[in-house]
Amino acid sequence: MTQLANLGLYGLGTMGSALALNILDNGFALHVANRSADVTAEFVAEAGDLAAKLTSHASLADMARNMPAPRAIILMVPAGNPVESSIEELCDLLEPGDTIIDAGNTDFHDTRRRTALVEGRGLTFIGMGVSGGEEGARHGPSIMVGGTPQAWAGIRPVIEAIAAKFNGEACADHLGPDGAGHFVKTVHNGIEYADMQMISELYGIMRYGQGMSPAEIGARFESWDTGALQSYLVEITGKVLQAVDSKTGAPAVDVILDRAGQKGTGRWTLIEALRLGQSASAIEAAVAARSWSSEKQTRIDGEAILSGTRTAVDLSEQDYADALLAARIIAYAQGFRLLAAASEEYNWSLDFARISEIWRAGCIIRSALLDDISAAFRGEMPKGQLVFAPAFAERLKATVPALRRVVAAAVLNGHPVPACASALSFIDTLSMARGTTDLIQAQRDFFGMHGFERIDGGAGHHGPWWD
Repeated sequence: MTQLANLGLYGLGTMGSALALNILDNGFALHVANRSADVTAEFVAEAGDLAAKLTSHASLADMARNMPAPRAIILMVPAGNPVESSIEELCDLLEPGDTIIDAGNTDFHDTRRRTALVEGRGLTFIGMGVSGGEEGARHGPSIMVGGTPQAWAGIRPVIEAIAAKFNGEACADHLGPDGAGHFVKTVHNGIEYADMQMISELYGIMRYGQGMSPAEIGARFESWDTGALQSYLVEITGKVLQAVDSKTGAPAVDVILDRAGQKGTGRWTLIEALRLGQSASAIEAAVAARSWSSEKQTRIDGEAILSGTRTAVDLSEQDYADALLAARIIAYAQGFRLLAAASEEYNWSLDFARISEIWRAGCIIRSALLDDISAAFRGEMPKGQLVFAPAFAERLKATVPALRRVVAAAVLNGHPVPACASALSFIDTLSMARGTTDLIQAQRDFFGMHGFERIDGGAGHHGPWWD
């Protein structure tokens, strides 16, 4: 029988403190430390009654030396050098049977490399994706674990206890070896980028194309937070748009600079999609839109120089709702296609139905669609494509016309919709039996003698321009 590991947590920032309190709340003892001892002392003081199960240490080394074996130490420090140096330090202090858990946002390639390094030293390594922000970390996140089954067994009771629950089932699981957990979390974040961008695009058309106030648009999103569109992001969009700034009395959204930040997971999703030869066009458009948003002065100059104008559109509420549903389905489909490609490339044997199930609560992209996605992966899935599953094919047939109307109206009237347009182009391409890349192949052969396949068989042919 696998012995439950004794838990330690290093890094008491916002997420680390929240996760630590969650662990204590669920009745588990915990050792903690932080780079700054003052932060550790503040955390212990603020833990209140939960401090009875808490043991604080002056440093990571002090914690590792004084914890009883077997030890499992969760790292909640920034990605990059802080993680790297913490792992190096622990490798010199821990013993066989002990586990290091990286629970931050980490490039899965780093996780694969670190797994080999740590396990080469006789220890165990887990890369653990945690989604849900501070609120999720405190009260129940979605947790995606990568590592050996043995390592999972040693921490499973704790992870399942602290995870979000959906109909009583923990939204946490062991998904595969080495970087599997962190890669699934990366793709989760890529889908999150696309969903947020598509929502903001529809907000932009309603606001600047139909003259609706933020509060009116927020009420519309609030009404959508039922049925097929029910989701965390739709829910908070309704609340954000109806909020009022206490200082000015203006809509809260109007006092926020239109320059979006990003921490890298969206870019990681794109890099891997390109490397694996996959299309993640909606995610790519969302990442690009955030990059463009950072060039605020350029956009101010562009509006003046290029005479940027946005004119009125005429779209129904149902058009917007159906367009968002279609675009969201396509973004999920692109994410799962990428997961499938990576699973094959790295021999992870990912369970896509289970992934969709652990995303149903706690995480940022939780939505009503995930139950249907899980059912599709467990049922009839023609050609392995989510958009070909009967339930989703029928939904797309019903909603893509609205997506087409929204994108067309936006383009004709000067409203940028890069993610929605990319989603539409993806589904249009996927539903065209004969496309236009025959011309590209002809061009490649013309200028580079690359050859092409003929429809009547055989590769390596050349066109008559070489006769």
